[in-house]
Amino acid sequence: MAEVRLVNIKKVYPHAGGTRKKKKDAPEKKNNLQITDEGVVAVQEFSLDIADKEFIVLVGPSGCGKSTTLRMVAGLEEISGGELYIDGELMNNVAPKDRDIAMVFQNYALYPHMSVFDNMSFSLRLRKKPKNEIEEKVTQAGGILDIMQYMDRRPAALSGGQRQRVAIGRAIVRAPKVMLMDEPLSNLDAKLRNEMRAEIIKLRERIDTTFIYVTHDQTEAMTLGDRIVVMKDGYIQQIGTPQEVFNHPANLFVAGFIGMPVMNFFDAELIREGDKYFVELEGMRVELSARKEARLKANDVQSQPVTLGVRPDHTELAEPGTGISAKIEVSEMMGASVHLHVSAAGRDVIIIVPTQEADEMPAMGDQINFTFSGKVAHVFSKEDERNLEL
Repeated sequence: MAEVRLVNIKKVYPHAGGTRKKKKDAPEKKNNLQITDEGVVAVQEFSLDIADKEFIVLVGPSGCGKSTTLRMVAGLEEISGGELYIDGELMNNVAPKDRDIAMVFQNYALYPHMSVFDNMSFSLRLRKKPKNEIEEKVTQAGGILDIMQYMDRRPAALSGGQRQRVAIGRAIVRAPKVMLMDEPLSNLDAKLRNEMRAEIIKLRERIDTTFIYVTHDQTEAMTLGDRIVVMKDGYIQQIGTPQEVFNHPANLFVAGFIGMPVMNFFDAELIREGDKYFVELEGMRVELSARKEARLKANDVQSQPVTLGVRPDHTELAEPGTGISAKIEVSEMMGASVHLHVSAAGRDVIIIVPTQEADEMPAMGDQINFTFSGKVAHVFSKEDERNLEL
């Protein structure tokens, strides 16, 4: 079993030189991180229960605290507050080597003077495992990752994707309870990233361990994770399955971060008429779906100005004189679809049009109209940016 629990985990980096802010001073912000009298708060109030063999992905922009959180689980960063449990045992003061975890780094961290075999077997040799056991485990991992043909080579003779396979192999030969992966694919090109994502999906089905994976790439998060944890400025913004986070973003930040291209946002009015809800903008009124109306009614949401969110692939072209008027500024042919970058309602908007749906695609400079259905409209509070349905 490899359950992991993080309870109100906090990380504070003390001020340089030991200087402290006066307590009467209000907390400051530096790069969106809070500065207190203790220091710079990189992670705070992070609580998460991870089930045995679950694949959890921490995702967010650079500086949000995701790698710091991972390093606290690994024991490479001291925990400033809160508690970390692995298999029910408190790990705050346990040395990294005694936590039964393995970590795959962004830069591979292979020993350049050692062969692939020696890199993969190094941790087993340190533990003085029998030679036949070492060979068996390395061979098994090499077969899973398809790197047996490289066993005699040194890292300099390998491609980026091959080096990453070796780094993963070195981690899995230990059969750790928890596998930690810190942006392992960020140094690879787009084609290799796609291939390695598929390899990691296959890998987690073949080894019995719990994964905690860090990335800034929301595509990786959506394709790999059983659940994803969206972070910003050291705080958790939302925890859920990829589909839950995509379909029901908790706030404006999550809505804009998850999904590619990014969600379109508009200033709009939410109108309540009895049990019915409508959004109005640019002279167009759209009734929300019955499910959305039920959730808004349950929260007793009243008429108010809102930020309306609609994903680019949920928009559709409309007949002239209907919907919202827009002018095309850029047209990008993407093969199966065309991405139209338009100016509409005082904002830059992206509309995705499948190529098979139009006999002739509108061109740059054309005036078009577009609309959307009430099933795909998301309404966010102007005051605190939360999703009014949740």
